[in-house]
Amino acid sequence: MAIEQLLKIMQQLREQCPWDQAQNPLSLTPYAIEEAYEVEQAIRSGDLAAIREELGDLLLQVVFQSQMYAEQGAFDFNDVVQTLSDKLIRRHPHVFQAEQFNSLTAAQVSELWQKIKAEEKQGKVSLSLDQVKSGPAILQATEIQKVAAKVGFDFADAQQAYGKLEEELAELQEAIALGDSDEIHNELGDCLFSLVNVGRKLNQSSESALLATVAKFRQRYAYIEIEALKQNKTIEQLSLEEMEQFWQQAKQVELRS
Repeated sequence: MAIEQLLKIMQQLREQCPWDQAQNPLSLTPYAIEEAYEVEQAIRSGDLAAIREELGDLLLQVVFQSQMYAEQGAFDFNDVVQTLSDKLIRRHPHVFQAEQFNSLTAAQVSELWQKIKAEEKQGKVSLSLDQVKSGPAILQATEIQKVAAKVGFDFADAQQAYGKLEEELAELQEAIALGDSDEIHNELGDCLFSLVNVGRKLNQSSESALLATVAKFRQRYAYIEIEALKQNKTIEQLSLEEMEQFWQQAKQVELRS
């Protein structure tokens, strides 16, 4: 079977490829997130070849993670598949135990799904932040802060939140001065979290603000490349001064449009 071949390839890569050997479950998670976004982009494009390829790349992340946990003696790919199969059967009694259910509407199926999920969680401690789903870090930060704010664990206003941001920026500067990579990583995260908090207190969406800036940067950078091509150059052949000049021109074009 194709999946058996894939599992054998992954095992061989872990045994013989230096890069694959150097990975661990945490180091791979950014790639899983990236591949999920690329699947979404491919589906939007309607390019069947791209969709097939990106789905394969996403599957690779599942196979890779499963192999690493198998090496620890925790579980393997077959365990992942079995767990998923059991869950799908358990959460679709209207399909797999159809004789016990009359025809259900989509709304009734959704209600049944939520009921079964709630039953699965019985006996487990339910914490406030459990309601915040996984997703992009900025969105998670925003939702976590909203949950905390409901019980009063929050800054009084944007000014206080900004003060905390300044405190975190100072700590980041200290970490940079020390050259401590781990501490820089920690403080950078604290700064980003604090900045999201400032945005929330100002009733601004940090996610949409960043997306807007990304789109703006793409547009201006594209302008620089196009201007370079007009001079029969690549962007790599431009000096920093030339790039800055074109960047400012792009800003002026935005103002006129």
